[in-house]
Amino acid sequence: MASTAGKVIKCRAAVSWEAGKPLVMEEVEVAPPQAMEVRLKILYTSLCHTDVYFWEAKGQTPVFPRIFGHEAGGIVESVGEGVTELAPGDHVLPIFTGECRDCAHCKSEESNMCDLLRINTDRGVMIHDGKSRFSIKGKPIYHFLGTSTFSEYTVVHVGCVAKINPLAPLDKVCVVSCGISTGFGATVNVAKPPKGSTVAIFGLGAVGLAAAEGARASGASRIIGVDVNPKRFEAAKNFGCTEFVNPMDYDKPPQEVIAEMTNGGVDRSVECTGNINAMISAFECVHDGWGVAVLVGVPHKEAEFKTHPMNFLNERTLKGTFFGNYKPRSDIPSVVEKYMNKELELEKFITHSVPFSEINKAFDLMLKGEGLRCIIRMEG
Repeated sequence: MASTAGKVIKCRAAVSWEAGKPLVMEEVEVAPPQAMEVRLKILYTSLCHTDVYFWEAKGQTPVFPRIFGHEAGGIVESVGEGVTELAPGDHVLPIFTGECRDCAHCKSEESNMCDLLRINTDRGVMIHDGKSRFSIKGKPIYHFLGTSTFSEYTVVHVGCVAKINPLAPLDKVCVVSCGISTGFGATVNVAKPPKGSTVAIFGLGAVGLAAAEGARASGASRIIGVDVNPKRFEAAKNFGCTEFVNPMDYDKPPQEVIAEMTNGGVDRSVECTGNINAMISAFECVHDGWGVAVLVGVPHKEAEFKTHPMNFLNERTLKGTFFGNYKPRSDIPSVVEKYMNKELELEKFITHSVPFSEINKAFDLMLKGEGLRCIIRMEG
């Protein structure tokens, strides 16, 4: 890789030229990393629902042409000025949010909401100079979430790169860089269910199943999965779910159903849908006196959370979380170690695999609701 340092690299990238249209495999030019940036060779990436959401561009600011992708694993190809903790050859996970280590949030033990590098879905350029590192015939192609992993090479701010154990298989641990950490961390870092407790998980997609996995790892005795799609129930048993509630089966709110099932409510709940009604149900289904509800899903921008103040006065607690409260650089390497130590199973989240040339198949699978995570092999 030393031969490419400081030079423009030409490589394949799956470019999204317009909303909702299939990605097009293009030859792009990837500029060298500037100050506090690293250029990565992506080996494996996966498709997350967030990629599809912004690719469809329904209700968000459309930024095209763009290179999507933010769940990935790769190797450092070269580093820019001022980068000291990473070197060519390091195995890394690019992360859609960052850790500058200088702001008040990064210095706080309680927050991972970095002032400089927190998620910005509208920004399509690098912070250093406001320019893109991708181009085709001199015209810029925009970045996504500061990662843009649907490219054989990408440039990322050093604060958004987690250096990991080089023995960890990148085709497995790449899923740690977004959804799995978000759900798992929401449970173990924020809800913190005591051993033997009851937990309700709202939404049984990949993030919700990771939250259920967190409840299982914490020693919860009952894990109630809540979803309007009963086809998800059988698979959810592999992630620790012991019982299920389909809100469509009842003529009363799910919080009332759960309260009846659990003699007053669950000890903890984790909401992973982004549906405002599910968020309210997740809060109202926890037991008074000690119940804690954690919101993970991102609601519609005009949604309003409405509940009676007595639900708070009766000592229920409502919390929010972002990326499972993990600091990317400081904490994600230890999540990878949980996998290496067999404390965290990742294989069961990976249901499909396709070569890079067939990346649109991954989109088709997600749009059909088939599977959890599809690994995209960059060499193919």
